[in-house]
Amino acid sequence: MTVGGEEQLTGGFIRSYVITGGRELPDADDLSLITLVTIGPGQELPGLASPETRAIWELCSGGYLSVAEVAARLELPVGVVRLLLTDLIREGRLLRRSAPPPAQAPDPRLLEKVLHGLQRRFA
Repeated sequence: MTVGGEEQLTGGFIRSYVITGGRELPDADDLSLITLVTIGPGQELPGLASPETRAIWELCSGGYLSVAEVAARLELPVGVVRLLLTDLIREGRLLRRSAPPPAQAPDPRLLEKVLHGLQRRFA
C-alpha cells in the first residue's frame, strides 16, 4: 500500500503481522471471497478503530461489497481483511450475506420439452 505516493517502509509481512496483532488468520471457509459484507443498521464505528478498520467502515457504508473487493480496494492480503471483517461481524457491527449456493443444472427432460414446445409454436 502506498501512502502519499511513497511506499510503506515496512514490508507486507511485517505490516500484516502488526495489523492482525499476530493473531492466526481465519479459515477461508468462514468468509469466502464472494461473501458480501455491509454495515449493520444503526451501527457506529468503534471509537478506537485502527486505520484499516476505519477504511473498511468507509467502504462498507455504501452497501454490500465482497470480501475480495474490500481486500483489493484496501490493498491488503485477503487473510488480513478476513480477520478484520470477522472481528466486526462478531461485534455485530457488520452484516454478511453468504454466497448463494452453486447453480444446479436443470433437468434435461424439461429442457427438451421446452425446446419441442418452442419448435412447434415457431416452426
